[in-house]
This record gives sequence, C-alpha cells and structure tokens, in this order.
Amino acid sequence: MSEKVVTTRSGRVIEDPPIAKFLFSDTRMAPVWLVVRVLVGLSWLQSGIGKLQNPAWIQTGEALRGFWENAVQVPESGRPPIAFDWYRNFLQSMLNAEAYVWFAKLISFGETLIGIALIIGAFVGIAAFFGAFMNWNFVMAGSASINGLMGLGAILLVLAWKTAGYWGLDRWLLSWLGTPWTRSNRDHST
Repeated sequence: MSEKVVTTRSGRVIEDPPIAKFLFSDTRMAPVWLVVRVLVGLSWLQSGIGKLQNPAWIQTGEALRGFWENAVQVPESGRPPIAFDWYRNFLQSMLNAEAYVWFAKLISFGETLIGIALIIGAFVGIAAFFGAFMNWNFVMAGSASINGLMGLGAILLVLAWKTAGYWGLDRWLLSWLGTPWTRSNRDHST
C-alpha cells in the first residue's frame, strides 16, 4: 500500500488514510462526536459541581489531601496504589508543601470548565486534552474507576478536534480564529 504524499515548499505532507479522514475530519461524523463529547462533558461537569459544593474540596482541600495520603501509602504486602516511585514522590512533595489547599480548587474548577466546554462544543480539542491529562493523573495516582474510559473518550475527541465541536460553538469559534475552515469553505460545506 503506497501512501499519498504531497510535497510543499516546507516539506512533505503525508495524507491520512480514508478511514481516519472519515472518523476525524468528516463533518458527517459530527453527530457521533457530539454524543461522545456530551457524555464525557456531563461526567466532568457532574464531578466538578460535586466538588465545588463540597467544603472539603473547595475550602480546605482535605478531600484531596486524603486521596493523596492514601495514594502514597506503600503497604507491607501487595501492590501500592502508585506503581511509579517518581509519581509517588511528586504527590508526597505536594502533600509536604500543603499544595492540596489550592490544588483541590484547581481540580474542582478545572473539571467543571472541561465539562462545560465539552458540552457546548467550545475548544473541544483543548478541553479534551486537559481532561485526558487529568484522567492520566488520576490513573497514575491509583484511581482506575472510569478514568480509563474517560481518557479514551478524551483522546478520541482530541483526534477529532476539527469535527468534534462542529455541532457546537467550535463551528464558529474555530472559523473566526481561521482554523481549520476558512469562512468561504465553511459557507460551501453547510
């Protein structure tokens, strides 16, 4: 199978295979990405609002402190929640610095903002990237829960950033910013 290559002055551009173009660049997939981003967004929004209403998250950070303290524990037998020493050391340094007080607020507001952005389709690729980054951190801290599935959804939304928000605000925001569609291309595709 030969790849389609376009040569430009600045280098070579390797074209995506048809299935990748269809899944991640074709506006006919926008309804599918709408469902994915709203489901992932609702989960983030629900989690974030729950934390914003909890003083242990938003005022004292005690909820995050407890999570981190449990995560850094190394049991006498069995496996510790955190598989990598460097990540355990990172969380321990955050505990020692009492960073949980401000970091819990960052997580609470971050989850809420990611949820809102995904639901309304605003800067979907960026919101999904930060969601995937948070999921990765939760998994690294030993909390599997739904983080693996949420992370997969977020990665797919990052890959589909051009069309994932097409049925949302990105259709106008990204056009206004000049990417990925020009105004004339958008007018012809609707």
